[in-house]
Amino acid sequence: MDVTVAVIGAGIIAEEHLQAVEAVEGLHALAIADINAQKAEMLAERYNTRSYIDYQDMIKTETPNMVIITLPHYLHKEASVFSAEQGCHILLEKPMALTAAECKEIIQSARENRVQLMVGHIQQYFQENRTAKQIVQQKDLGSLVMINETRNLPYFTRERPRWFFECSKAGGGIVMNLGAHCIDKIQWLLDTKVSQVLAAMTYKGEEAGVAADVEGSGLLFLHTERGIPASISLAGYEVIPKQRTELIFTNGMMKVEMGKGVWVSKNGVYEKVASTKETLPFVRQLTDFVRAVKGEGTVKKSGPYAKSIIEVLEAGYQSHEQGKMVSVPPERRADQP
Repeated sequence: MDVTVAVIGAGIIAEEHLQAVEAVEGLHALAIADINAQKAEMLAERYNTRSYIDYQDMIKTETPNMVIITLPHYLHKEASVFSAEQGCHILLEKPMALTAAECKEIIQSARENRVQLMVGHIQQYFQENRTAKQIVQQKDLGSLVMINETRNLPYFTRERPRWFFECSKAGGGIVMNLGAHCIDKIQWLLDTKVSQVLAAMTYKGEEAGVAADVEGSGLLFLHTERGIPASISLAGYEVIPKQRTELIFTNGMMKVEMGKGVWVSKNGVYEKVASTKETLPFVRQLTDFVRAVKGEGTVKKSGPYAKSIIEVLEAGYQSHEQGKMVSVPPERRADQP
């Protein structure tokens, strides 16, 4: 039996999901909703579905088995709770919500309505990261002693929707948006959770030509529960794009560059690791979720896990404001699956 899906939000990321829907056997897209009727109609025509302006009307009319939510961050809680109340399983784009409190409401609603909830932390499905995790687990390079994550991307661009530059709607700037990916990658690669954060950020969007009350750069030093320190460097001004993770072991190093590959050091020189081509990340993610919806598997990136990332981000913003290391609440760590 096919699983039916409706997409809430018709932005750029929605098309990634719709392409994945077409590639996953037993999954059928019914409709797309967006307050911008033209955007919804264009995507609906491209993927042979119906379009709506009101997502609540769409869900009530189409009664899909599941929804994919790709709305601005400040609408995640509202759309998720409504969808759960209608009995829809939920694949929710990251970050899960604006605050940990909102995450808790989403988790509670999903539990009460007995629907599956997955948050789209896509880093775990990229082949480069999967190869890196295999190398970490093999321990051929010895003990892992630290990890450094760098991500530079022009953030204050005209193409980026304006709501990204309003803290009340986005929850933050480059740290909230891209930092969520970095924290997820670190926690997943190391099989651990972040316990403390020391952070410093800059708010200079005006100098980049954009009226914004969100940060454009951030440096975060993380303590993890396994005792392995990690750093995250994010820059969103006039930068040269870069996405690199370096892991330092007792007997060597590993470098991971998204879209380029994975390297390990040998005799002081990096050598590229051979990698087989695998399923596209969004297809693999959606396949896992559909299996859970059908009762054939479990959700890997569950609500409590996604909430943990928001709590690390909240600790980071508090650290910047207070100028000191901030602990992630221990009660968060207790509710992990």
